[in-house]
Amino acid sequence: RRYRSQKENVMAQGEAPVLATLAEMNVASISRVELDPAVLIVVRLAALIASDAPAASYLMHIGPALDNGVTLDDLQDVLVAVAPIVGTARVLTAAGNIAEALGVAIAVAEEM
Repeated sequence: RRYRSQKENVMAQGEAPVLATLAEMNVASISRVELDPAVLIVVRLAALIASDAPAASYLMHIGPALDNGVTLDDLQDVLVAVAPIVGTARVLTAAGNIAEALGVAIAVAEEM
């Protein structure tokens, strides 16, 4: 299941070269990794937390995370696990951004 709005789907199909490039980069990266899909998405979420990523970046990963069996408890565990490394401020920001991305994903799923 994909969690994109119709507008995002149009943009990802070529009307927005940035989104198309990002999608291509993700496909290339995933094709070169032999990690279990759930492990891969958890690693990517940890990297997003560490890089102080915006909610939109989490949105690209929340759907695939849930589709691969990553639970909300797992997401909380990732936040707790990286807290000593990245700090309280980044973890709190990430928690808010993840909650925002989850809200958008749920809203989009309900529209389908």
